[in-house]
Amino acid sequence: MLAKAVRYRYKPRDVASYKFYMVCTTSRKHLLKNIILKTLTSPHPPRLLLFAGHAGTGKTTLAKRALPLLAEKSKRDFFFLDKDTAYGAFSSHVMGLLTGNPADRDSPTYLQNLRDREYSGLLDITRENLALGMNVMLVGPFTRELMAGKFFEPAQLDMPAHTECRVAWIDLSTEEAKRRIEARADARDDWKLANWDDYLKRRVQPPSHASLRRFDNQEFDPTAFDLLIDHLLS
Repeated sequence: MLAKAVRYRYKPRDVASYKFYMVCTTSRKHLLKNIILKTLTSPHPPRLLLFAGHAGTGKTTLAKRALPLLAEKSKRDFFFLDKDTAYGAFSSHVMGLLTGNPADRDSPTYLQNLRDREYSGLLDITRENLALGMNVMLVGPFTRELMAGKFFEPAQLDMPAHTECRVAWIDLSTEEAKRRIEARADARDDWKLANWDDYLKRRVQPPSHASLRRFDNQEFDPTAFDLLIDHLLS
């Protein structure tokens, strides 16, 4: 079948090009095979790590800072999945068509028609990776899901059996969050800044649970961050 695929889908210009193509294809197959074998034969159940918190708290920055530390300490790989990276451009296009404002992330139109579909897609990607034995680091607010306790019982999210989940909730004072939101000058924050008092009503305190650890990001504390890393791997 591979020979047919090469014959009909790829037409090398010369023998050297054909040989190079076959070497690349074989290398990719071996790499994929090694990844699958590594994840499926791991003695550890797949782990889901969630970096959550409100806008401007530094979720993505801290998650990226934590990732190499987690990989080094656990000797395990993690699939990094950030909400804004995965759906930023797509949602901007859709909201531009629906409301004329590509940066809209706070209107009833977005909250009622797109928000849940974004999060559902993120969970689908997470579920698929966990099913392959790949650990996942997920970054996004996920406030509704957390308040409902779903990340504390991964089965409620239809995650694979035996999935272990840990949550890092990033805290920041409202004053500092506003300052950082203003500094990053992202159009998606325009409504929040223009309606700050209304936005604050949507900021909730996370539920208490053994799987969740809070991290105060007002001033970065290396010792507290090390304790967070330990919690995520516990």
